Amino acid sequence: MAQLRWDYSALNVGVKTLLAATVTVAAAVLAGASCRTPATEVAERPNVLLIVADDLGYADLGAFGGDIQTPNIDDLARQGVLFTQFHTAPMCAPTRAMLLSGNNNHVAGIGRQSTPLDIPGYEGHLSDRVALFPGLMRDAGYHTVMAGKWHVGVQPEHGPAAKGFSRSYSLIDGAGSHYSSVGFFDGGSLYRYDGREVSYPEGAYTTELFTDSLLAFIDDASDAGKPFVAFASYTSPHWPLQVPDAYLDKYVGHYDAGYDMLRHERFLSLQAAGIVAATAELPPRNEVITPWTALDESRQRVESRKMELYAAMVENLDHHVGRLVEHLKTSGLYDNTLIVFMSDNGAAAEDFYNEGEYSAYLQANYDNSFDNMGRPNSWVSYGAPWAEAGSAPFSRRKEYTREGGLVAPLIVAGHGVGRHGEIDRSYVTVMDIAPTLLAAGRVAYPDDGSVQPLLGSSLLPVLSDRQAVIHPDDYVTTLLHYGRAFVRSGDWKLVTLEPPFSEEAFELYNVADDPGETTNLATTEPQRYAEMLALWQSETRRLGIEILTY
Repeated sequence: MAQLRWDYSALNVGVKTLLAATVTVAAAVLAGASCRTPATEVAERPNVLLIVADDLGYADLGAFGGDIQTPNIDDLARQGVLFTQFHTAPMCAPTRAMLLSGNNNHVAGIGRQSTPLDIPGYEGHLSDRVALFPGLMRDAGYHTVMAGKWHVGVQPEHGPAAKGFSRSYSLIDGAGSHYSSVGFFDGGSLYRYDGREVSYPEGAYTTELFTDSLLAFIDDASDAGKPFVAFASYTSPHWPLQVPDAYLDKYVGHYDAGYDMLRHERFLSLQAAGIVAATAELPPRNEVITPWTALDESRQRVESRKMELYAAMVENLDHHVGRLVEHLKTSGLYDNTLIVFMSDNGAAAEDFYNEGEYSAYLQANYDNSFDNMGRPNSWVSYGAPWAEAGSAPFSRRKEYTREGGLVAPLIVAGHGVGRHGEIDRSYVTVMDIAPTLLAAGRVAYPDDGSVQPLLGSSLLPVLSDRQAVIHPDDYVTTLLHYGRAFVRSGDWKLVTLEPPFSEEAFELYNVADDPGETTNLATTEPQRYAEMLALWQSETRRLGIEILTY
């Protein structure tokens, strides 16, 4: 395993009361007051802060060589370990199912992003075949809290309050306006506070609101003398691209050279940061994307503005991550907290405003005129061209089972992390996070046959430098989602590109030699292809994956 050290120069009354109390607490902290139990009295077991960014691209962060200002997240990388081969599911909901359960998305009940089916594995909510880390840790004495996106079950019996979180303020849907409850479909967005449906405080910005809520929940744990597990499930930088006024023009002109140039520059920056090997090559650009030079000046102006707003959202997210970390330090909790920062999939290209079943609703409720882009009543997405720049050095983006949809940023720092400022290139998956948190809290996973065993493994041996890699060379991961599929064993990956699913459409890649998935080895490696196909068939049977072609 290569290791590099590096350096680089408005809600109901109850919730309104909560937010007001948070402001008071924050002011007291800034004034130097102490209103909570010192860390040494809180717990012998470590706290956990799990931060999930929504649709953050692989190449966006400064720590990954990106051009966006992310000093707080970058500092976590300097204090801990940055993983370059962290694999998720290709979309939000299956990743969250795997994150919470440490298991395959079908085993966990989220075989597809939406539209529940009366088929095991496609229930559309977290299944009883798995045990979730928040419930296990709550039962072991932890104060388990979350704020932000849920997206793994709509009904109250499938929400955060029923799935192990002591306190929660959650957006139940997969996305929504960052300023209101208007949402992207009739009826608008659904929010719950400790399991009760609440109204959104119109005009509040989600990233700030979720941070305020989580800080108050963390203080509740400290005051109660309990260790905490805090899940910051942000909806930023997920579309719509909306930012506070102070951020609207931070990146004006920064992306005028266009998405083709940014993709090239991001690749070189990844190499310079030591994330991508110096010998690696940038995969060919997706030919269905219109070249930047073929756009007229008016279109280029609009496209540049999209990326400016996206970058501003990422910088704003970083600011609130910094608030969380600073609060831990000011409260004396930092040294006893394990911090995990991750994104949930590759960069996102969906454009619901202009395409699909929600388009008419969005166009009737939002204004995407140029001067209004990024404001609360706009609904802008940055689209495939910028998303594939954000997924450099890989092929494709969110939704795809290519590496561009699966490989995401992961940084782990804090308690129990004995490596500092290091890059780790070993293969890890989102299923490894739950076992890591359970191991950190010395919480056992059920082994009585009541639930399926964990498929992930704890990262603690790698984080403490006791072990070089987590998974053996023959470790297998398998996924099917909306007709796109893959099975991976070691460096070998059998994968499809577009639905409908058919085994005949599988392609074979050695992703260690060819991370851009440019050379299909299905015909030149027939024995390996046959072995991987047999592995796909056996894994889908073992995991009980019902094959749906789309």
